[in-house]
Formats: sequence, structure tokens, C-alpha cells
Amino acid sequence: MDIPKEVKSVLQTLKKAGFDGYIVGGCVRDILRGVEPKDWDVTTNAKPEETQGLFKKSFYENNFLTVTVQTNSKNEKLKEIEITTYRSEAKYTDKRHPDEVKYAKTLEEDLGRRDFTVNALALGGLAPEVVDPFGGQEDLKNKVIRTVGEPKERFSEDALRMLRAVRFAVVLGGWQIEAKTASAIKENAVWLQAIS
Repeated sequence: MDIPKEVKSVLQTLKKAGFDGYIVGGCVRDILRGVEPKDWDVTTNAKPEETQGLFKKSFYENNFLTVTVQTNSKNEKLKEIEITTYRSEAKYTDKRHPDEVKYAKTLEEDLGRRDFTVNALALGGLAPEVVDPFGGQEDLKNKVIRTVGEPKERFSEDALRMLRAVRFAVVLGGWQIEAKTASAIKENAVWLQAIS
């Protein structure tokens, strides 16, 4: 699947200014599956104010280091592209939201905070190369949902991830939840009380 010109333009603008730019998360998973992404997310080492300085039609109204860039695209899925600074998250006291969102130094650190290996993929540069530090491509090939890191830890951070695992397994077309991940969902289902 070709990367749309609007996304390429965002990556080019970041690169020209000396910053990293990677397509990241679910849109990479979908590209590798040959499915058109529902939205496009980019991650960068540029801070939000630096990102806003590069894109005149943008806004930054959140605590998650995400700048939304508005394009002139006629395609609804490309009218807005979210660009988020590499980030890491502190503990999740409420089992749903991080107590603190902090800047991360590297792409790998940013990918390491994500929920599942198939969502911890990045597509870098203008000659796309997949960055896959957690074996997401193998899980994608085998249709497996597996947490990044220890399942209990991932689910204790954000209980909604347990429901997301089940939803992905069904919506993606009969995928399997990896045994350790499935076991952690069963053992920690009580945490679902923390979500709305």
C-alpha cells in the first residue's frame, strides 16, 4: 500500500527541519495487512511547540504531547494527522490513565509503552523501513495478539487493554490471543471495574 501524499508531506517537513518522523501504531499494522488505515499517526523527536512551528494549520489542546496537523485533503481519513512526540508514561494509579506523560529519548522507548506487539511497529522515513523491536511482524503473520512486555504489567497500567485484546482478536478476523496474554486477562478481569 502506498503512503498517502499528505503523510509523506508531514514526514518530509519533519525531516527537512532535522527531526525524526515515523508512521506508527495501528496504521502500520493495517498497512502491513494490506488494509487502508482509518487514521494516520506520526511520532517524532520534535517537541510539540517545534512541531507546531513547522505546521501553520495545527492545534495542540491535550496533555499527551500530540499536535494535530490539518491538511487540505479531500479524504476524511487524511484531513487531520496526529503527530506525537516520543513519550513514556509514569504509573497508572487509576488503572486507566497515566499519572504523568513524559518525553522519551528514542523511538524504541516510545514503542515500548504500547499495548500489543502488532501496534508497536513504526514505518520510518520516506523509503519506508519497518522498525519492529518486539516481534510484531511475526505476530502479525501468525495472527496473534501479544502484549509488549509482561501482560500483567500492561493490563495493570490500563485495564481497557484487556478489552482491546479481545476486540482486536475478533475485529481483525479470528486472531488468537497469546496464552500468557489470555491468562493475564482472566486473572486480572476484576480491574475492568476501573473503566467506564
